[in-house]
Amino acid sequence: MVDAWATPQQVIDTTGVTVTWAQLVQAQAAVEVFSNRIYADTPRMRTRDVYWLGKAVAYQAAWLVGQYDVSTRLDSSQVQQDGVVASLDAKAMVLAPMAKWALQRVSWMRSRTVHLRSPFEDGYGWAANPLAEGSDDRQEWTPMGDSP
Repeated sequence: MVDAWATPQQVIDTTGVTVTWAQLVQAQAAVEVFSNRIYADTPRMRTRDVYWLGKAVAYQAAWLVGQYDVSTRLDSSQVQQDGVVASLDAKAMVLAPMAKWALQRVSWMRSRTVHLRSPFEDGYGWAANPLAEGSDDRQEWTPMGDSP
């Protein structure tokens, strides 16, 4: 038995394709390369990430069954034959499309938005403008005008 994020039965359940352990090992190796994680790191990963890595391995294994000699292909982004030109994604020749989509759902592969705190929006720090709403909590309240 081999350490992989999916089993041959999970490949059948996910894709309907029967694979051997050798094909599963090849799929696992490809997903490890593209995800930049190895199976040994699994205990430190979120359950959701392990789920998507398992799906990626299953899709990759099923895709490998129909491919010819994936490990010795040239790195190409465009293929031309008989006057027809096909432009490909950089990973198209070695990574299954569904595996690519599954990998995009892993937490470290998604794009991230960074929120920079602003003194005017978040009330963080001292606001340079005393009239800004962000500085309201830093001002002492005093009544206006001649009130008794």
